Amino acid sequence: MSSPKPFARSACAVANSLDIIGDKWSLLVVRDLLHGKRTYGELVNSPEGIPTNILAERLKRLEAAGIIVSTPYQQRPMRYAYTLTQKGSALGDVLLAFVRWGKQHIPGSVTLNQAARGAAASAVSSRRRRAKRAG
Repeated sequence: MSSPKPFARSACAVANSLDIIGDKWSLLVVRDLLHGKRTYGELVNSPEGIPTNILAERLKRLEAAGIIVSTPYQQRPMRYAYTLTQKGSALGDVLLAFVRWGKQHIPGSVTLNQAARGAAASAVSSRRRRAKRAG
């Protein structure tokens, strides 16, 4: 029978959760996977601009923690699709709590969907202005 792995700081659930997902990028990767992104290329194009070396390291760390799994979808060059495990999907509730807190306490903050709609509307508006000037 194996003994439990010792905790890095204490047995506190918050401290141990932060040791796994408490960095600047991990929950954003989980957010993007919850929103349907699957490949490295899709994840690296997130609006926050995660550096490629950090994304690669976070994907490895999240997989080692059992939060995501990688599945090869191309052999040459080797490329992977990433999906959340049940453990990773359970972080959706944590992200929703962050969304509620952020919208309530950080003026001007929006959800990812609202930001995407705003960016799309802005792009359409810009195209219309250019077309009007050209026409």
